[in-house]
Amino acid sequence: MTPTLTIVIVSFNTRDDLDACLAALAAAPPEVSHEVVVVDNASADGSAARVRSRWPGVRLIEAGGNLGFARANNLAIRQSSSELILLLNNDAVVPPGAIDALVRRLQEQPAVGVVGPRLVDGDGHAELSFGRMPGPISELGQRALVRGGARGARWARQYIEEATRRERVVDWVTGACLLVRRGAAEQAGLLDERYFMYLEDVDFCAAIRGAGHTVLFTPVAEVVHRRGRSGATVPDRVAQAWRESHLAFYEKHHPRLAPLARLLARWKRPV
Repeated sequence: MTPTLTIVIVSFNTRDDLDACLAALAAAPPEVSHEVVVVDNASADGSAARVRSRWPGVRLIEAGGNLGFARANNLAIRQSSSELILLLNNDAVVPPGAIDALVRRLQEQPAVGVVGPRLVDGDGHAELSFGRMPGPISELGQRALVRGGARGARWARQYIEEATRRERVVDWVTGACLLVRRGAAEQAGLLDERYFMYLEDVDFCAAIRGAGHTVLFTPVAEVVHRRGRSGATVPDRVAQAWRESHLAFYEKHHPRLAPLARLLARWKRPV
């Protein structure tokens, strides 16, 4: 019987984080019928072996190489057939009831194609996990808030805390925990595989909105996100991937500004 939901987790050299993510799902599984699919991007830390030995109920797809986030998620989406798909980072820990709350909210809103929850770090500080379509102005504001929050600036943390307590229609929600209808995902052409890492979630949401669906941020569900853990294992590759994705995004969505993006990419760093 086809499950209602497929939970897709992409893994790259984060065995212990993946273990914690899967343990949380196993300890308090969603009530909605579901399957868990892990796509391992050729991890060298034994992640695939750990999944096979410790989590036999999880479907493991070994990619055979580091495909990046978009291609790896698409691989799992194409090999599943559920009505709903949850993209979930391996450094996320889902509390009991959170996924079911997201599913209910999506099912209550027929016009909504994507819904994302409130994300908090390990200390309970909220993450700015949604935003406006990136452009020169909105991007600067988003980066200032995210960096301010990461550094513990009171003004930034207070703004993010208040902003994430209210449900709202947004341009995008982060792919760290993103619930999407399969129909909307397929209308959008799935994730654009030119993005190895970064901005693929923003682009995906833009394509879904372009297909006539709404993107919703909601605090009815809260998920712990210990961000940046996979990228920390290969910082130089992460910086390069961010520059490439940033330029690809501007060439696709703001082609007139692509030369400026190319110039700025020489000194900008990931958030």
